[in-house]
Amino acid sequence: MDIQTTIQSLRDELSQHNHNYYVLDKPTISDFEFDQLLKKLQDLEMQHPEFFDENSPTQRVGGSITKNFTTVAHEHRMYSLDNSYSTEDLMDWEVRIQKILGNVDLEYTCELKYDGASISITYENGKLKKAVTRGDGFQGDEVTNNVKTIRSIPLQLKGNYPPKFAIRGEIILPFSGFEKMNQELIEIGETPYSNPRNTASGSLKLQDSAEVAKRPLDCLLYFIVGNNLPFKTQFEGLETARKWGFKVPTQAKLAKNMQEVLEFITYWDVHRHDLPYETDGVVIKVNSLQHQDELGYTAKSPRWAMAYKFKSEQVSTRLNSISYQVGRTGAITPVANLEPVQLAGTIVKRASLHNADQIQKLDIRIGDKVFVEKGGEIIPKIIAVAERGNESFPTVYITNCPECQTALERKEGEANHYCPNFYGCPPQIVGRIQHYITRKAMDIEGLGGETVALLYQNGLVKNYADLYDLKIEQILPLERMAQKSAENLINGIEKSKEVPFERVLYALGIRYVGETVAKKLAKHYKNIDAIANASLMDLILVDEIGDKIAQSVIEFFENIENRITIERLKAVGIQFELVENNTQVSDKFAGKTFVVSGVFEKFSRDDLKKAIEDNGGKVGSSISTKTDYVVAGENMGPAKLEKANQLKIAIISEEDFLGMIGN
Repeated sequence: MDIQTTIQSLRDELSQHNHNYYVLDKPTISDFEFDQLLKKLQDLEMQHPEFFDENSPTQRVGGSITKNFTTVAHEHRMYSLDNSYSTEDLMDWEVRIQKILGNVDLEYTCELKYDGASISITYENGKLKKAVTRGDGFQGDEVTNNVKTIRSIPLQLKGNYPPKFAIRGEIILPFSGFEKMNQELIEIGETPYSNPRNTASGSLKLQDSAEVAKRPLDCLLYFIVGNNLPFKTQFEGLETARKWGFKVPTQAKLAKNMQEVLEFITYWDVHRHDLPYETDGVVIKVNSLQHQDELGYTAKSPRWAMAYKFKSEQVSTRLNSISYQVGRTGAITPVANLEPVQLAGTIVKRASLHNADQIQKLDIRIGDKVFVEKGGEIIPKIIAVAERGNESFPTVYITNCPECQTALERKEGEANHYCPNFYGCPPQIVGRIQHYITRKAMDIEGLGGETVALLYQNGLVKNYADLYDLKIEQILPLERMAQKSAENLINGIEKSKEVPFERVLYALGIRYVGETVAKKLAKHYKNIDAIANASLMDLILVDEIGDKIAQSVIEFFENIENRITIERLKAVGIQFELVENNTQVSDKFAGKTFVVSGVFEKFSRDDLKKAIEDNGGKVGSSISTKTDYVVAGENMGPAKLEKANQLKIAIISEEDFLGMIGN
């Protein structure tokens, strides 16, 4: 086999494995085996650049920078859909189209309406050629490099396809990925994203495609446009697209009449909450493409399609006041204090107002009656003013920190105002210490967030280094503090001196440095002094460290107070040097993912996870099709047990695991 054939064969094999994993959710090889094949292909492509292919699986990692996105005209206009909100609306729509078609028997394709960012992707000779956002329907922004990083979108099609066509769909961010991204932001003291849809849309316009590649975006396809298409109905089109390699949702249904359409709507109005991504309605399309052609378009919408919008549960209530919260990084978050009201099964008293721009946009005023709904079914938010208060005045956003009265700042391009009094603002001080003691950081047993606040209020701590000077006799007078709890607190602080360097680095609370970044920095630099003395360019060259993170690290260590605090922590024995992991005893679990559940006799859960990693394995947080083994102890969660059995994943005992590692 010549080298070009070998390269193409590897590309085809990797594309198939990618399809199995991201589209079918049925992987046939481990992550480790996939990575090995990908590395082999990367090496061959580097050695033979004459065989470069922009649609090779190796190009999905991104890395290209787009300063300005080119505006491109759509070959086929992207129309918007008319909306309906009731059975009567749909019946009226059917009457209108029957008048045009002449009372023919109609079938409909029912599809869920996905709440994402619309995209049109053009393929030529089976290869992804161009991806363009919806824009105004006539033209949009070309985001091809960013879209290529989304692994559920095929770069090369399978089967018999037309020489050229475009396929439409929605770029979405599943709830699990959205929550993970927000958790990482919260951990580094940043404001979380407001909803999955806007986050998905914003991701498509990031300048660095490598950053897009890190985001867990997905793409659901639903409509093909082009000439001489090899199918005659919308439903056949969905099935054909699936055969070509596209991720087409399986929830779509062929309805023989309007009654079946209504049954589909009724079912999904309830079960949409079980889906892993946002959907806000159902799209009903006349199934026959010939009928679609006959019906044509209005100035704005196709006559042959209608969007039925699910009703978001919303209520109106009085806005009593607006308060302003200060986060540990100084970010200011305005919060609406509401007259308590029942919404989606819970009593809502507060709602996020996000920032000054949102307040101004909605012209929200104290005393107004406002509409409140659950944003993405999760976070209560104010969506509009329902009724203006009798003596209302425009809301004037605060100019000074509500806690320390320092004048607020707002950097260019930032959504939030910030209090710059980093070392003197009480919520920031307390927030940093509370972050320092968390489980993923120093994990100080016996010390909680409320106790930290008490210690600060009583003048016992002003930064996390002060924790190590505490004495039992200082703690005992505190509220709800007895001899035993005081001893546990001091012992927990003492034990934190054993926490490894990468967790200490995360605990310091450097802005933008979450768990993963802290591990990268610790592994690269080995000790705190090397990081403190690194230049901006040195930091940027570290894997996954961009300009923003690097600049934040530089600023942290330039501050004399931070330097003094670190020296104090060094003096009491905090680990500021990486202890090289020499416990890797084998790679027998390479490519294998384990989930640990329950209580064990011979291992703590952390020790068990370490043993897995020491033998080359990965530890997953939840059971999925990627899981190879579940190590089950006493009191394993019934939901995990059921899911493991459902997915036919091997469930092993503690003894089984010991046998696998040879103990």
